[in-house]
Amino acid sequence: MSVSLKEIGLAVKRLQWRHHREANRRLSTKVGLSLVQWDVLRHLHEQPEATLHTLAELTFQTDQSMGALAKRMIERGLLKRADGPGRATRHELTAEGRRGYEAGSAILESVLAESVGALSEAERDVLHELLIKAAHAPPR
Repeated sequence: MSVSLKEIGLAVKRLQWRHHREANRRLSTKVGLSLVQWDVLRHLHEQPEATLHTLAELTFQTDQSMGALAKRMIERGLLKRADGPGRATRHELTAEGRRGYEAGSAILESVLAESVGALSEAERDVLHELLIKAAHAPPR
């Protein structure tokens, strides 16, 4: 008997929920960040030229909610505004933002190690390949 598509979808969602819940809990208590804040720091670390619109897309937010989040992160000293090309405003990590990103990265690594880290390297490779394949499958 094969596993239904619904059961697979639910298993993916449960794993995602486990990661989000535990990452939020640890980030909040150990670093004082939410998962969404850490994700913004991560994306700015990886793509320093990212616009707010790009950050909104990468963090699954609307432009409006990303703008409000960026404002709060500036007020907390995690981000700063910087001049961009033309009239554009970019955002950069502050020293505090870099520390939050680095501390949060270790926390996320530990959360993931407790779940997908329990798989063998070969199993992780297959899981990654299958998730990428499913994510890029054309809609029917």
